[in-house]
Amino acid sequence: MNSNFSNKTILVVGGTSGIGHAICKELIEQGATVFSLSRRDSNDVEGVNHIQANVLEDLNPIAGMLPSKLDGLVYAPGSINLKPFNRLTTADFLQDFEINVIGAVKILQLTLNSLKSSGEASVVLFSTVAAKTGMGFHASVAASKSAIEGLSISLAAEYSQAKIRVNVIAPSLTDTPLAAALLSTDEKRMASDKRHPLGRIGNSEEIAESALFLLSDKSSWMTGQVLRPDGGMSVVKTF
Repeated sequence: MNSNFSNKTILVVGGTSGIGHAICKELIEQGATVFSLSRRDSNDVEGVNHIQANVLEDLNPIAGMLPSKLDGLVYAPGSINLKPFNRLTTADFLQDFEINVIGAVKILQLTLNSLKSSGEASVVLFSTVAAKTGMGFHASVAASKSAIEGLSISLAAEYSQAKIRVNVIAPSLTDTPLAAALLSTDEKRMASDKRHPLGRIGNSEEIAESALFLLSDKSSWMTGQVLRPDGGMSVVKTF
């Protein structure tokens, strides 16, 4: 098996920033045909076919812009809404659920026939280390990302006969624009580094490598799994 993407067409949702942007860049460099979809009006990665749309709105107008065959789908939008539980409103929970789960559901339903046409498609969704590791102030995002993990296992079972693989990446804190407020000072960055057994937070390129592995033929016997590139946070204790 190899990771040659020259004959693969991949859609990256949320491909104009952070991890999604890094995934688009890596895929282009490895010869893939890449479509990106986001609210921004362009994608600065040369060679990417960009579609401007908001996944929380009506997606029917863009259905004809998507390829009839998709070998891979990455849903990379996310949210970081960290508050004490008693300050989280119902609207906070609904917003996180809409971004992380409903948006993914809408894209998956929109592209299902294209994924089936591949005969060997791979779907990559994103969770968080907080979905399985108890972390204070993460109630809303952890709840919605836990739903993503449940969704992926169900879909992996339902579409295994169609040869659509569905896997999840659950990173810890990563240096992206979404996390900028958590890393806005040297003190905050150092504290975040120290919370990880490997002594630092991750970067977009490292998470992109995990996504490319799941999109590639190298992971052809994997479905319903959760990869955890998290600096050891979910399983390692240091004393």
